[in-house]
Amino acid sequence: MKDLVCNMDVDENSKFRSSYKGKKYVFCSANCKQNFDKKPQSYAKS
Repeated sequence: MKDLVCNMDVDENSKFRSSYKGKKYVFCSANCKQNFDKKPQSYAKS
């Protein structure tokens, strides 16, 4: 899976996770997760 914030490859079992509009997303770091959580609509494509 790809981290939508930094575009890094991430294991789907990463501990950094969020959901948005019923979809689950994983991140490489707490920083990327926080950036996504602030403005998920900027990163997640409908």
